[in-house]
Amino acid sequence: MQSKQLAGSKPGVPAQSYLDIAEIKEDVVVLKDGTIRAVLLVSSINFALKSEDEQNAIVQAYMQFLNALDYPIQVVIQSRRMNIDDYLGKLKDAELGQKNELLRNQIIDYRSYVRQLVDLAEIMQKRFYIVVPYDPTMEAQKSFVDRLGAIFTPMITIRLTDESFAKNRTALMLRVNNIIAGLQGMSLSAAMLDTQSLIELYYTVYNPELFETQRMTDVGKLQLEG
Repeated sequence: MQSKQLAGSKPGVPAQSYLDIAEIKEDVVVLKDGTIRAVLLVSSINFALKSEDEQNAIVQAYMQFLNALDYPIQVVIQSRRMNIDDYLGKLKDAELGQKNELLRNQIIDYRSYVRQLVDLAEIMQKRFYIVVPYDPTMEAQKSFVDRLGAIFTPMITIRLTDESFAKNRTALMLRVNNIIAGLQGMSLSAAMLDTQSLIELYYTVYNPELFETQRMTDVGKLQLEG
């Protein structure tokens, strides 16, 4: 009886329905409330190794960067276990192509040492992101009633037309360029994540353990059923 009831039970609510993300396209994250996001991968600097003058210059540039913002941004620091599979794969190829037995054994020992070092020490790598938002409902030309309605219905999926999406994306790109220019004043470089990188980022955030065993397929190679 129990097995029959379980077999005839309705499928549960998909996990995607609990996420705020509606879709990811053209290197932009579209949320269900109609707002969009761009994500920048930002480099880092060792502030402690800078001279006093360099530190003061960085602090002043940071203050100017913050004062120039008239919209919120989100700074995210992600720590993940270092993955060296690609590097170990290159060492394996070098091992197979090495004809000198002594050098081949040295490559084998080195590859084993690197793997054990990463596994035992649990070496982590940090990545720094800045999330740049754009909310068309907060623009000055929007009426108070429009903005009030958006506040009280934030989880309703809003379908953006191609024209409105293109317009909003253009406005978002202006913000992205300003952020990148401001970061350059602090000797930081930034790159905007493309669609594939965004999918992989959110995949690792929501499936940190699964990502270690199941790598993402290139989004360009996915076949979507119509």
